[in-house]
Amino acid sequence: MAADHRRAARPGRPQQQPAPRLRWWFASVLIASFALPARAIPAFDEVRADFKPSDTQVLSREGEVLQRLRTDPTVRRGQWVPLADISPALRQALVLSEDKRFFEHSGVDWRAASAAAWGNLWNQRTRGASTISMQLAGLLDGDWRQGPGGRSVVQKLGQTVAAQVLDRRWRKDQILEAYLNLVPFRRELVGIDALSRTLFGKAAHGLDDREAAVAAALVRAPNARPALVAQRACGVLRDMQRGARIDCDALDLFTTAALQRRAFDASEGVAPHFARHLLRQRFGKDGAVPERVQSTLRAPLQRFAVQTLQQHLRELRGRNVEDGAVLVLDNATGVVLAWVGSSGQLSQASEVDGVLALRQPGSTLKPFLYGEAIAERRLTAASLVDDSPAHIATAGGLYIPQNYDRQFKGWVSVRTALAASLNVPAVRTLVMVTPGAFHRQLRAVGLPLRESGDYFGFSLALGSPEVPLVHLTNAFRTLANGGRLSPVALAAPAAGRAPAFVQGLDARAAFIVGDILSDGNARVRTFGTDSVLATRFWTAVKTGTSKDMRDNWAVGWSERYTVGVWVGNASGAAMHDVSGTSGAAPIWAAVMGFLHAREPSRAPKAPAGLLKAGVRFGPGSAADGADGGGGGGAGARAFQGRPPLEAARDEWFLQGTQQPLFAMDAVAGGTDPSSAKAPKGSRRLAAPAAEALPGPARITAPAAGTIIALDPDIPPTRQRLQFTATGSNLLWHMDGKPLGRGPRVAWLPWPGRHVVQITDAAGQVLDEVRIEVRGAGVAAPARAVAP
Repeated sequence: MAADHRRAARPGRPQQQPAPRLRWWFASVLIASFALPARAIPAFDEVRADFKPSDTQVLSREGEVLQRLRTDPTVRRGQWVPLADISPALRQALVLSEDKRFFEHSGVDWRAASAAAWGNLWNQRTRGASTISMQLAGLLDGDWRQGPGGRSVVQKLGQTVAAQVLDRRWRKDQILEAYLNLVPFRRELVGIDALSRTLFGKAAHGLDDREAAVAAALVRAPNARPALVAQRACGVLRDMQRGARIDCDALDLFTTAALQRRAFDASEGVAPHFARHLLRQRFGKDGAVPERVQSTLRAPLQRFAVQTLQQHLRELRGRNVEDGAVLVLDNATGVVLAWVGSSGQLSQASEVDGVLALRQPGSTLKPFLYGEAIAERRLTAASLVDDSPAHIATAGGLYIPQNYDRQFKGWVSVRTALAASLNVPAVRTLVMVTPGAFHRQLRAVGLPLRESGDYFGFSLALGSPEVPLVHLTNAFRTLANGGRLSPVALAAPAAGRAPAFVQGLDARAAFIVGDILSDGNARVRTFGTDSVLATRFWTAVKTGTSKDMRDNWAVGWSERYTVGVWVGNASGAAMHDVSGTSGAAPIWAAVMGFLHAREPSRAPKAPAGLLKAGVRFGPGSAADGADGGGGGGAGARAFQGRPPLEAARDEWFLQGTQQPLFAMDAVAGGTDPSSAKAPKGSRRLAAPAAEALPGPARITAPAAGTIIALDPDIPPTRQRLQFTATGSNLLWHMDGKPLGRGPRVAWLPWPGRHVVQITDAAGQVLDEVRIEVRGAGVAAPARAVAP
């Protein structure tokens, strides 16, 4: 009766469920609520595929890693490291430190959990029961991740269920591999690759017992004080080397030093400037950057260019030059094959990209000037231009260009003037073409000039504007492609798709310019017969040096490649006695030689509208013959006992501009050569001369107040300023010291303000002018010390 009475329901009251069944119901619901998200744990391959390093690897066209560049500033992750490539010492240290029964349990260490619960009950400190599988579950799912105040009961239960699911689906080696690649270590460091490279300066496979113990200790307390990390590492090391004597004090010093180390550079490789430029151009400033990016660079060529640049700059040590840049372009496509933006450790400004920096190009603009003059039929390659002192009036005063050699060459052909890089003929040609028209021509071949032609004036002929190496090299590539321009390409063109070319310069003029720049005989006057510019295969090249020897260039092309080299200082400081042939040219020649070590280079075929005809040159005046006048060679013909201006040869002409003879008109005896008539077949560029003062003895050149700028493309010891005067029995004085005698003297320019005087034999001053010389001078010779 009593039992029946207890089972009976009281009237008006709800029937109660038995307590055990209610608890089981709640447990089932709780487990199901955790099991559902646990079942969403991704597969190992998915986790591996979703892993994103904080660095991007820029690959060569061969697939070789050229540069590693950090692209995620919020976290520092290295590459995903397979478990087989992780040090066995680290795997042992991690298991001993974090989960001793990792290979025995099924995701949850119930023995450790029971011990932890018992310790908590009696308020005793015990090791936590969280296993590697449980920690990895927290890394994979943010719901189970530990917060600032620790995990809640709900999180612990969910993590427990997820760990068991993870252990059933993944192998133990996969769990350990994923954990080591995803676990946060210290500050921004995530994963074993970032940790081992930052703190120990090595890959994960090279960690020894001591380093592995420190890494394992950091898992437990990533941002702990060095002393606490060292203490825990010492305990781990004792477990690893049972029975061995452990020097914990030494380990403390090692740990402190390691935690201060930052060996994992944000950028590493042989193409840092190119990598930054490529990612910026391809993905923008804030775009998502993939883990690997294919480039057009050739790995062997890039390494050779870097090594050659650094080696040559070391050879120039003591000449105040530390920076340089090299660019190699494919002529047909415009793709970049090598891009060296800096000399690296040799530079104090290694982050500056010399390929993109704006610098003065010097004489490297002359090919485009003569190309325009030829295209406009103002000149031919055989036309004679006057290389004599010129005083060109400008708004800022007289512009007086100077030449390389000790004296002016007189009348020379355009071929000689361009190949030998004579400055005065270039300026006279610009007077004919006009700065405005030449400025438009430079922009047509891709040079981004910001100011107008009138802004630069006649100095435009000698390279006064600032241009980057990338655009200057591509402008020379335009010459290599018959005057056709296309942009520099950072990606290989699609199969069967050619670049979009536009005609920047007349194809016939471009061919003639290339023929001149490939003519070793034509450049002999300036560069000699054994010039470094001479190659065993066909090339065309031009050197240049900017004001005060701040920039030095060598840019040229072969049948397949265009190579540009710049040498100087990123700071803009002047170099010491570094010319085009000693600075950039040896690097250019070495890179060209590497490119054509097993590949021929043939001269281009002449385009339609050109013809080749024989030409002869008339005799020079006495002044023209002073330096040899080009001399007579095979086929040279003497005129009234004087040799011709240049040897007879075959020359290229635009059809309709050819003629067999280029000669001076007769000059009346005693007539000033500057007033001579134009040579037959050429145009005379009459340069305004300084007006002579009246009187029997006066200085006629230079004019009073003249400012002379030393040509930085010419070694100072090879430059001379010519002084002329009217009168007889003259004695010249410079700053009160004897200089020479006669109506004409040559002077080695020296920077500063100077007083030039002429006197008679008694020392009476007949005339004087004041001049100023600007630029780098010649270092005074060291005095010999008597023994």
